[in-house]
Amino acid sequence: MKERILMAILNCMPKNTISRWMGRFARSPFSRRLIPYFIRRFDVDLTQVEKPVSDYPTLLDFFVRGLKEGARPVNPDPDFIVSPVDGMVSQCGTVSDGTLLQAKGVTYTLEALLGGDEEKVRLFSGGRFITLYLSPRDYHRIHTPVTGKVKGLTYIPGSLFPVNALGVKRVRGLFARNERLITYLDSPAGKVALVKVGATNVGSIRVVYDPEITTNHPGKRRMVTRIYPESNELEKGQELGRFEFGSTVILLLEPGKTEWIGELSPGTRVRMGQPIARILSGKTN
Repeated sequence: MKERILMAILNCMPKNTISRWMGRFARSPFSRRLIPYFIRRFDVDLTQVEKPVSDYPTLLDFFVRGLKEGARPVNPDPDFIVSPVDGMVSQCGTVSDGTLLQAKGVTYTLEALLGGDEEKVRLFSGGRFITLYLSPRDYHRIHTPVTGKVKGLTYIPGSLFPVNALGVKRVRGLFARNERLITYLDSPAGKVALVKVGATNVGSIRVVYDPEITTNHPGKRRMVTRIYPESNELEKGQELGRFEFGSTVILLLEPGKTEWIGELSPGTRVRMGQPIARILSGKTN
């Protein structure tokens, strides 16, 4: 009953507008007063933060904080794909019959997730996916999971439902309804898609290779697709983007070219740079 009431309230709330307000507040100098509360409330580990807390001028600056050099070693083996973020495995598996698992008994389609891009849907159908949830306490920069060239980007406007346990359980098609910013890479593992999903209170999602692109902008509520013929190569572990407040990343891999390694069941925590998949011999681009 309580969950149904909460969902009814969420459905009525202007979630995108509230998230923009939250983003503006978090960029204001006044917001720095909330940093100590934020640290206590979410039990943030300060031992690996790159600067003293007093050096952050706003709550947002602290939220997108960097880490000390060497805090996240990236596995150098070129045959390994690494986790792009610190987070918790929500789901991990195979795109079966064009669908991905959101939660027990809840699925959504690859077509909806990728904004109806038929070419990309064919490319990743039957491939592997992993969904990684970033809690408020986590490090919120996103890194390249495998060395590759950025070939394209798609921004898909949408809602901003929460991506916590309640949202995943109760909002059908959650990841295909919320705002997404998708990066497409060409790599030794074939084509790779990094789907960055917005959520309630995510002021915006940004990527380092195209500073003009930002999500949840009130004057830009249409899909944007960009192709980069002169694409830059990003090294494995190099920063690719960031969440300006937390959310979820979905990594898509082509079928037949990789295999999962290690323990990746729901609830498992992973760190950026940790190997999560292996490129299969003879299946590289």
